[in-house]
Amino acid sequence: MGHETPAIGCSRLGTLWCMRVIVDFDQCESNALCMAAAPEVFEVRDDDFLYVLQDEPSEELREKVEAAARSCPKTAITIED
Repeated sequence: MGHETPAIGCSRLGTLWCMRVIVDFDQCESNALCMAAAPEVFEVRDDDFLYVLQDEPSEELREKVEAAARSCPKTAITIED
């Protein structure tokens, strides 16, 4: 089973519900396609590892986060509500 790092305790942000971003780091190749789609949420640093900047991004970023998940060639990104 892959190593997954889920966000904990998705909470209400004002009047918007947040989502939870889960990355399977065993599958992730750190190719930065997710970072191109949602740089507010994903970052590949000089060490060539993916970092999740916001594991509970606001609903305003949903479209970008969904695009990031779709762009992942290893399908290592999932979104939970």
